[in-house]
Formats: sequence, structure tokens, C-alpha cells
Amino acid sequence: MSQSSAQYHTFIKEILENQTVWTVKDQQGFPTSTNPDGETSVPFWSLKSRAEKIITNVPDYNSFQPYEITLSDFINKWLKGLEEDGLNVGVNWSGKRAVGFDINPKDIIERINCG
Repeated sequence: MSQSSAQYHTFIKEILENQTVWTVKDQQGFPTSTNPDGETSVPFWSLKSRAEKIITNVPDYNSFQPYEITLSDFINKWLKGLEEDGLNVGVNWSGKRAVGFDINPKDIIERINCG
């Protein structure tokens, strides 16, 4: 299993267990990142501690605060809105450059519904 695949499976497992999803927010709102292919993602983490680690270790995120989202709101509001806006979900980004797996919101909805 690749690291990206492992990040995705861990993300799904932990959000289902905890019924929460985390992102980060500052005074300007929620961050996005565009990859070399021109795809834009919004980062989300399965645990508050994962989001806090990015805030601490990645200078671009130092001004952000963790932001909790219920699993229900994540599915019914966030994922649907991201899909409508053509944005991907950044899943459990990690490391000094906050990198990781990006996935289409519809794929996450299907995975969660298959449980």
C-alpha cells in the first residue's frame, strides 16, 4: 500500500470512528492549494492533532487555527460544496511541506456510504 493510499484509508477509518473532520482556518478563511496539474484542493485531517502538527511544522500554516467539522456537515455541506466548486479534498497532508493525497469529493462520499 502506498503512503497516499494509507493516508486515505486512515482518514476514512478515523473520521468514521470519531464522527469529526478537521481543517484549518485563519482570518481570510480556509486555505487551498493547487498542484502542478492545476487541480485545487482544500486540506482536511482526520484528527485535531494532525491539523495542529501542520500548523506547527509548516510556516505557511502558522497563522491558522484548527477548525472542527461534524461528519454529517462534512458529508452534506462540505463535500457537496467542494464538488460543485470543482475542488478536491486534501487528505491528511503531512510533512514539512504539507503534502499528501488529493481526492474527488464524490469518491469520499461513495467510500463513506460503502462503510
